[in-house]
Amino acid sequence: MNVRAVAIGLAFSCCWCAGSARLFAQQPSWLSGYVLSVPLFSGATPLTASSASNFNRFRVTIEESVGDFSFEVAYENAVSFRQHNTNPGFGLGGVQSGGEWFNLQGTISPVTQEHTVWQHRFDRMNVSWRPTDNIDLRVGRQAISWGTTLFLTPADPFIPFIPSDPFRMFRAGIDAIRLRIYPSALSSLDFVVRPTDTELGEEVTALARGLTTWRNWELSAWGGSLYGDVSGAVGAVGAIGSWALRAEAVIREYGETLVGRGTIGVDRFFVVDGHDVSIQWEYQRDGLGAAVSEDYLRLLYSRAFQRGELQVFGRDETALSGSFMINPLWTVAGLSLWNLNDGSMLVAPTVAYSAGDETAISAGLYFGFGDDEVSSTRPLPSEYGLSGITGFLSVSWFF
Repeated sequence: MNVRAVAIGLAFSCCWCAGSARLFAQQPSWLSGYVLSVPLFSGATPLTASSASNFNRFRVTIEESVGDFSFEVAYENAVSFRQHNTNPGFGLGGVQSGGEWFNLQGTISPVTQEHTVWQHRFDRMNVSWRPTDNIDLRVGRQAISWGTTLFLTPADPFIPFIPSDPFRMFRAGIDAIRLRIYPSALSSLDFVVRPTDTELGEEVTALARGLTTWRNWELSAWGGSLYGDVSGAVGAVGAIGSWALRAEAVIREYGETLVGRGTIGVDRFFVVDGHDVSIQWEYQRDGLGAAVSEDYLRLLYSRAFQRGELQVFGRDETALSGSFMINPLWTVAGLSLWNLNDGSMLVAPTVAYSAGDETAISAGLYFGFGDDEVSSTRPLPSEYGLSGITGFLSVSWFF
């Protein structure tokens, strides 16, 4: 069993963390970043052998202001050392992207093509002009989020998070022109023009969003052209008693058909005998998703998947998560994603330890349940059934 690449990866990550700590021990206020190292082991599946690997991220961010102008630059590296040329299969990946217009990312030549992958990306590179407190114009690669729900966010048109990826600390940046206007302290207008360049060709998204607060509810709506398709969405966040209620829905003219996507969820934070407890649940109905597993292959070749619009595959899916703080240093948590159409489920229990103000350590397992019998007609029999048992240890340090 070839474990040399993984051993090199562990040694590399240790040196990386130690070197970064020395290098940025006295960094100025405009410089920040983080280092992440994740050793993990994935069990065998019907399609892959068991495998050990080590995944690492390193990110440096520069933010500075001069008068009415400010700029932001974030540079990120992702290095994976793998026993086999496979990935864990539960969302852990390199530098997330979505067909950005500018070529500010790529793959650095690996040491060994089979066992090492080194990617890099300028995840932020933008300039902002704010002539008044009510106007903010930002141009370049930036993070934009319009989602109102927590995990499944179909009405967020800008590279939504992969809900099964526990290691994505920062939202991926997109290349866009964004103008924000604040008519009052509780309302805003948001205009975004985003060009993209993917395997589907060059496309332009132009959307406008309004957000306001009414009583104890935050209400929002957006509309315009999404990848050339006429689209509109609404969102709401509020409370019913002690429970927070979140909902969002989008209607889209996808080709010659009208497609609806939506999520509703509830969440609550409370204290039990001095321990903090949180619970979140969401249900998504996605007209772009697959109703049966035989449609997964079609889904993988769809325009929505190639653009990175799909967080999950199923037409109907739920997400359930919760956490329990044992004490200020230790927390246990769990996440489950359940495809209601094919019956498969992904379950991820974790435990986290706060080693300091800048250092966090966590460990966990991923279990996939569902149909794993591969055939010529069903190369992907279920969404989560082919996910083998995966265990990981994550160490992150912020500076």
